[in-house]
Amino acid sequence: MKKVIRDATYYIERKGSGEPLVLLHGFTGDHTTWKAVEDSLLNYELILIDILGHGQTSSPANYERYRMEEVVEDLRVLLEELALGAVHLLGYSMGGRLALSFAMTYPHKVKSLILESSSPGLRTEEERELRRKSDERLANEILENGIESFVDKWKDIPLFQSQKSLSAEIRNQIRKQRLQNNPIGLANSLRGMGTGFQPNYWKRLDELICPVYIICGEKDEKFCRIGKQMSEHLVHATFTIVPKVGHAVHVEDSRFFGKIVNEFIHFVTNNDRKRLQ
Repeated sequence: MKKVIRDATYYIERKGSGEPLVLLHGFTGDHTTWKAVEDSLLNYELILIDILGHGQTSSPANYERYRMEEVVEDLRVLLEELALGAVHLLGYSMGGRLALSFAMTYPHKVKSLILESSSPGLRTEEERELRRKSDERLANEILENGIESFVDKWKDIPLFQSQKSLSAEIRNQIRKQRLQNNPIGLANSLRGMGTGFQPNYWKRLDELICPVYIICGEKDEKFCRIGKQMSEHLVHATFTIVPKVGHAVHVEDSRFFGKIVNEFIHFVTNNDRKRLQ
């Protein structure tokens, strides 16, 4: 279905029944990135969203519209439009940064937070400035050279090297999905939602009181290091390193990923029920 949220048209799919679980994909992804894990999460109502600038959701021309604070507000309004109360929130990479930003802004709307290969931002202004410049160059490349050139380059960055062991069929599916994106949406997503523009949440992580599950792939050393450091700052954190996979755990080992997410939410839900008894 499509809903107009604060002047942008969002694409959303709702599947299953049970407690609501909102899934937020990564940069260049869309709602279909979760297809392989859906069968493991049948106990929940899945809310699959194409983030601004991706998939079938609008790609506004003004990059300011993509700022993290703006997209957090979109998510708030969207959940209210869907008549959802507090939800379980799962985000991957860029979607994880959005999920964390939402939980920091509206903690009462989040029952549990699941962060896959994600970050609470960069610690220093110098790091943020360097990242902003890097993302601006990448945004210009997308617009100047076209989506196909960018997608072929993107699949070869070090972050995704572990995906070369996936079957040709899966790799072709990923490429086909990425090519469906609007180049303006991807470029502006980098300019508005990139890590260089995200608030630094490192010093505020201890404010999060909901259970947080941090997941990373063994071959993704950078995000495992970040994940471990995050877990040390959180009040209620669980941290899992998934063996033999890299950045996109839900793609590279979808069965195990679905299993551990399901077990985590089941544990959180049962604990909530016990507290209410």
